[in-house]
Amino acid sequence: TGAFISAGNESGGHARMSVRRPRGSGILPLAAEGLTNMEKINMRIMGLDYGSKTVGVAVSDSLGITAQAVETITREDENKLRKTCARIEELIREYEIETIVLGYPKNMNNTLGDRAEKTESFKAMLERRTGLPVVLWDERLTTVQSERILQESGVRRENRKAVIDKVAAGLILQGYLDSLPGGTTRGE
Repeated sequence: TGAFISAGNESGGHARMSVRRPRGSGILPLAAEGLTNMEKINMRIMGLDYGSKTVGVAVSDSLGITAQAVETITREDENKLRKTCARIEELIREYEIETIVLGYPKNMNNTLGDRAEKTESFKAMLERRTGLPVVLWDERLTTVQSERILQESGVRRENRKAVIDKVAAGLILQGYLDSLPGGTTRGE
């Protein structure tokens, strides 16, 4: 069986990406020892793709198996983050988020540039405002991958811009979920 990342938009574009992931592996993310079964079921993780004018948002299912693209938050000015953070906080409450995974834009040669520094500042702001742990996750090539997924799914070029960031957030989050015990990158 497999998991998928799904993203749709108002203009009818829809992207779906299959990801191999064993179902019912019995291993939950985030050291869940000591939690009751009901508490384990409600653990969710948020993935963010932080850009200069947008933030793509994805959320895991309650079992930590799949990432679902949720929305793209836009802003007029790169440095005006108050409304962006307020919307992220609303989504954290709505989905009962326990951890945030933030895409970390490393250069292809593994060095860090200006965008990585801004992401680190955004990480610190999120931790302060939400009180949640924020994990930086290598996001290299997720936008290229997102573009390819949308193109192969038949989403028209003019409609891709509206969904590409949330699809990238889904890929970032799915990569993180797959790296946890029971994911496709371990033990296979």
